[in-house]
Amino acid sequence: MHMHPSQPNIKSTPNIKRSVLNPTPRSLGALLVASLSLVGAAQAQTRTRTELPFPDLPGFVTLRCDFHMHSVFSDGNVWPTVRAEEAWRDGLDAIALTDHIEYAPHKNEIPVNHARPYEIARAHGEPLGLIVIRAGEITRGEPPGHLNALFLTNVAALNQTNTIAAVRTAVEQGGFVFWNHPGWKQPDRKSVWYAEQEQFFTNGWLRGLEIVNGSDYDPIAYQWGLDKQITLLGNSDAHNPVGFDYGAAPGELRPMTLVFAKARTLEAVREALFARRTAVFSQGRLIGDAQFLEPLFQRSIKIVNPEIRIREKGRTVVQIRNQSPMNFEVRFDAKSPELTVTEKVVLVAGKVSLLEIRAGSGAASGERDVILNCKVQNALVTPNEVLSTSLRLKVQFDAGR
Repeated sequence: MHMHPSQPNIKSTPNIKRSVLNPTPRSLGALLVASLSLVGAAQAQTRTRTELPFPDLPGFVTLRCDFHMHSVFSDGNVWPTVRAEEAWRDGLDAIALTDHIEYAPHKNEIPVNHARPYEIARAHGEPLGLIVIRAGEITRGEPPGHLNALFLTNVAALNQTNTIAAVRTAVEQGGFVFWNHPGWKQPDRKSVWYAEQEQFFTNGWLRGLEIVNGSDYDPIAYQWGLDKQITLLGNSDAHNPVGFDYGAAPGELRPMTLVFAKARTLEAVREALFARRTAVFSQGRLIGDAQFLEPLFQRSIKIVNPEIRIREKGRTVVQIRNQSPMNFEVRFDAKSPELTVTEKVVLVAGKVSLLEIRAGSGAASGERDVILNCKVQNALVTPNEVLSTSLRLKVQFDAGR
């Protein structure tokens, strides 16, 4: 990730020209007008919402969220209304604009007002049914790095020189504090658990870890989250229009945190984050605890023909509908005495895929339930382990026909 020359500890967006990332004061006004005009023109043509039908889990609704974004009120290059509109169009349910509290490079053009990003985004987002969270980013050098605080009541109160005091103030407001992009300043992105983070964690202040930031996935932070029982998050950290970096195909969607909430409300999102009911979707992968990924996968797929008939040494197909917005790359335990199964299948998002099966030499006549064991290659339940699951069929074996 490129860094702002004037602020070596500020994270910026990759692969964007310097004139876009670091506008001069003279060019900022023109940039904002151009940015808003371009985005506004696109919205006028395609002002529609792309639904992302991740399934609800038993007892919970699945909310699609991005808890780390910036606007012109810090070092972002879009107005807060654009962030809300983008999120609605991208199928999100909840967002947080986490503008830097200590860093405002556009302050000569836009007065520093830590309350305004939330107020503007909320006014635009609420009529769209979008949950907008009051938040801010505590921006410090390494250590301790950057920390986001969600569900604040007064963002400006965190503008304190002492980092401990700033984080304590966020917590006293009922804030949910998480560590942004832990490894971005480390050589080879090898994340380090600082003494400061240990103090925040021991105090009960550090409640979340950003294991995906933009296109960056941090397996070290992921393992910390599992070991320390800290909430896992994945966010865009968008500075420029989201469409600059992400597309509409399943593998090109913006990263997001899937929150399993008791209701579609601000308070329910807060409760779920503190309770660690999240998973991360990024670059066509699911990342998170198996207790969430297993039902997400199982509720995403539906076997169209669960009862099948197969002759001795014959072949047939199982039709599997993937109702989710992502492809699933599935590897089956290909051979058993009863059945031989296609080893690798991609269950394409929103489509029905075919799985070929063949009766094995050990298949006796009769009807019985058959379990097809498999691994979902793009669902990580630990940094080094993918989701193990199974599909169930009712098979009528017709031997000797």
